[in-house]
Amino acid sequence: MATGPLKVPEIFILFWTAAFLHILGSVVPLPLLQFTTKPLLMPLLAAALIASGNISSDIKKLLLAGIIFSWVGDILLMFDYKGTNYFIAGLASFLCAHIMYIIYFVKAKGQQPSLLKKRPLLILAVLAYTSALIILLHPGLGAMRLPVLLYAGVIATMLLCSLHAFAQLPVKAARLMVTGAAFFVLSDSLLAINRFYHPYPFAGILIMLTYCIAQFCIVKGGIERN
Repeated sequence: MATGPLKVPEIFILFWTAAFLHILGSVVPLPLLQFTTKPLLMPLLAAALIASGNISSDIKKLLLAGIIFSWVGDILLMFDYKGTNYFIAGLASFLCAHIMYIIYFVKAKGQQPSLLKKRPLLILAVLAYTSALIILLHPGLGAMRLPVLLYAGVIATMLLCSLHAFAQLPVKAARLMVTGAAFFVLSDSLLAINRFYHPYPFAGILIMLTYCIAQFCIVKGGIERN
């Protein structure tokens, strides 16, 4: 019997199945399972965004560009064991993804004042967290000091922009996007701590779980936004 194209909920099920299998590959461990499932994650989210319709809008194109840059970053980081250049290139790709998300959040227009204007302490909280993380990592950064500092500034800006957009978006979309931005900061923090400060147990699992939650929430929020 003929079936139509997959719908958004079905694509999300495939995404979380791939995410589970990837994390399972870390636990067992099964490197081949990890290697084959990670490249599927962002394309599945892109497919969900496309399946939701209105992909021709400039707003959705920004979100889709962020997903594509994230996918390239995922691929590059899979090969960072071959040399630092792969890690730097992956970092640059995720930097571009965050810039796309920043523009996406800034373009949110509404009649309500920015959440950051109503609660300026949120700005101080984000800056304090970012500063504390940089201080923690600084001794172990070495030649990576400038790229990591730049990346930290951009991802902090991304989180602040999501908070700025909070009051301009539908409630469900706003909550999902701020949650996604916060989990992205958490995921990158866990990765940085593991790489530049001190390796810790289950790092790969925690990094990927928070990363998948982050990207899922941002895409789901983008779909809810429309």
